[in-house]
Amino acid sequence: MLTRPSFPPLRPILLAAAATLASLTATAHADSWQSQYTTLLQKYVSPSGVNYQAWHAHSADRASLAAVTNAIAETNPATLTRNQQLAFYLNAYNANILAEILADFPTKGPGNGSALGRAKFFRWNKITVAGKKLSFADLENKIIRKQFNEPRIHFALNCASTSCPPLPNLAFHADTIDQTLTTLTKNYLNENPHGLKLEGPTVCLSEIFDWYRADFNDGNLIPYLNQYRTKKIPAGTNIKFIPYDWSLNQSG
Repeated sequence: MLTRPSFPPLRPILLAAAATLASLTATAHADSWQSQYTTLLQKYVSPSGVNYQAWHAHSADRASLAAVTNAIAETNPATLTRNQQLAFYLNAYNANILAEILADFPTKGPGNGSALGRAKFFRWNKITVAGKKLSFADLENKIIRKQFNEPRIHFALNCASTSCPPLPNLAFHADTIDQTLTTLTKNYLNENPHGLKLEGPTVCLSEIFDWYRADFNDGNLIPYLNQYRTKKIPAGTNIKFIPYDWSLNQSG
């Protein structure tokens, strides 16, 4: 007696194939705008800051950044891996900050130098990320900090201000995100006077460590810092916080 050959159910196979195709399509789409974004960053970003003046004067490059933020607005991160999502949201924050500063240029900084202006810039202003209207504060606190529980993001996000950790001149990518975050953290805590400086028996830290203290080893700051410091800080060292410089991180 002949028996029917046994085949695996078709629906799960089709669903898996569709998910794989969606992931590959999303990755290719991300690679395209990330490459475009990196080209812009390498043209206008240096260790001393961002040349907003030159960027603002170049209408084609402002349009190119708008194409990047439009791609970010249309991306569906649900099809991405965790590292892809983290890279996506970090790029989304920084690229939109750049776009908003260029839209306001010339400016003294986010919010044009006033506390009320900064509140509007970070908390009231709405950008579109993955199809959702968000403020920068929402993107940072409700998505990046909440979903990823990764304190090193504080050294990757750039708010267009002098005291911010410097903006990298490369887009974030999933395959190098861990190494990149570690490098940025080490640089800010070893080489940047806005991040950390020693004054006798006192370590002076960026106010980032005051505002988000619980993110860093549950507030045990010295052990956290020493993970990334070349010259270790003795336990019990006094801590004070450096007033944040909100002036524009303009170079050139």
